[in-house]
Amino acid sequence: MRPILLPAAAILFFCACQSTSRPPVADSLTTVSQEKVDTFWQNIATIATESGGTVGVAIRNLHTGDTLTLNDTARLPMQSAYKFPIAMAVLKQVDEGKLRLDQTIPVTTADLFKTYSPLQDSFPKGTNTQTVADLIRLMVAKSDNIACDVLLKTIGGTKVANDYIHSLGVQNISIAATEQEMHSGWDVQFTNWCNVSAYTQLLDILYKGTALSKSSNDFLMQTMLGTTTGPKRLPGLLPAGTPVAHKTGTSGAKDGMYSATNDAGIITLPNGQPLAVVVFVTRSTASEAVREGVIAKIAKAAYDHYGK
Repeated sequence: MRPILLPAAAILFFCACQSTSRPPVADSLTTVSQEKVDTFWQNIATIATESGGTVGVAIRNLHTGDTLTLNDTARLPMQSAYKFPIAMAVLKQVDEGKLRLDQTIPVTTADLFKTYSPLQDSFPKGTNTQTVADLIRLMVAKSDNIACDVLLKTIGGTKVANDYIHSLGVQNISIAATEQEMHSGWDVQFTNWCNVSAYTQLLDILYKGTALSKSSNDFLMQTMLGTTTGPKRLPGLLPAGTPVAHKTGTSGAKDGMYSATNDAGIITLPNGQPLAVVVFVTRSTASEAVREGVIAKIAKAAYDHYGK
């Protein structure tokens, strides 16, 4: 069953993280007029309508806790954005001594299927081996689908990853299907979903280093800073050189409709504060340029609002 999605101009709220019932308030560390906050609201909502679909947005200043969300009750398909929480689950097993980053994992022809995979493109005949570290880099920075499924198999499957993320207190997220399973039918992708605010929770956990060891946390952050996919999404309109540690997700189309054009990550503002920005675009028939442009414009609006 596909999720019920709200229209792009649905309820938008801005609040301090301590309360979801308070009306819009000023930023914790700076004096911002109600008018400016309202303008920021409207700007995000207006940009979202350009997609012609549904846009889920969660923006959280990880320093002050100020949060904005749009369509946060929608269960939005993550596609490859789910590779970031999977990487956290893999690194948890590294911290527990069950795996090592330099440990080699066999990748055989049985692991291969028709999909996007730089690893597969370079795959020789017979068995290949990759270290856990390289598989994580391939999965996260290059969004390699074969690397993702090999790592899921290594840690014990999607349930292990899902249960670990839930154990962190992040409940509104589901990791249920492998990449190969998602390739088996259109509807399967919708079993890997999240509320956008749940994704900002995970980014907050990464930034604050509360779940993984410092070495694992630093490794994952550096890997996400090296992401090569989605250059026209979150980083697209930001000043050159702005650090963006992010993970993308992209679906194919069915009857001209794209179920997922996603990007989520941590942007470092000029004042050094970290800003988590999650933008998931779904049910859109717009061109790739428009869909990616919506993500880039929302990221730039957030950067400008919080970076002053």
